[in-house]
Parts: sequence; structure tokens; C-alpha cells
Amino acid sequence: MNTKISKTTISARLTDWHTNTDLCVDIKTLLVDDSSTKRDKCYQGILRRDGEYHYTFVEILLPKMWKRNPHIFIGRYITVTQRDDKSLRLNFRPVRMDDTFSVDLYTLGVYNELSKALEGLVEKKEVRK
Repeated sequence: MNTKISKTTISARLTDWHTNTDLCVDIKTLLVDDSSTKRDKCYQGILRRDGEYHYTFVEILLPKMWKRNPHIFIGRYITVTQRDDKSLRLNFRPVRMDDTFSVDLYTLGVYNELSKALEGLVEKKEVRK
């Protein structure tokens, strides 16, 4: 799914908006990371008109998206993910059962990848000690 919005779509949407220009106004900014606004940087927030010539802009933080169960190992046959409680979960990738499928080769591939994944995890734990 393509989530990019074209410039023509944006300009078509902006034609329905009411544009206003307020001259000689004071704007107080309440920003999260920056001490003052940066040139060409977009800020998301709420602009409130406090008085006749005074506005306040409050930046809001959008919730950050993070992976809940990150992949520790990604292979051809299996993936290993780590849960929030640090336990590991083994996930089998979809199997293509065609004329060339061999149970022996598949199980050998799973075994090799599982050994490789666990070997990498054991090395990480030994380094931490």
C-alpha cells in the first residue's frame, strides 16, 4: 500500500482551507526537544489564540511505534523472536510443498538455522557476563 500523498492531492486539499495572515503577533512556543523553532522543520501541535495579538503553540508528541516482539534471527526456514519477558519464540516460515520438497532437506535446514540462531544467542550472553 502506497501511503505517499502527491503534491496535487495536497494542493487540492488546501484549496478548501481558509488562509489567514495575522501581522505583528506574538507566538509563544512550548517545544519538547528544541529550545526554539528550527527553519524548515515541521512541528505537530496545537495553536491557540490567547489574546488579540498573542498565540501559544504547544508541541505534542505522537506515540512512537516500536516492534513488540523483535526478530533475533531471520532464516529461510525459521525466525526467532524475543518477547517482552525475554523468552524466545521459534516461528516456522511458510513451507512450499512442491515436487522438489524433501522432508529430510527441510528438517536439516531447520536444524542448521536453529543451531546458528542459538549459537549467536549463547555468544551474546557470554559477552554480557
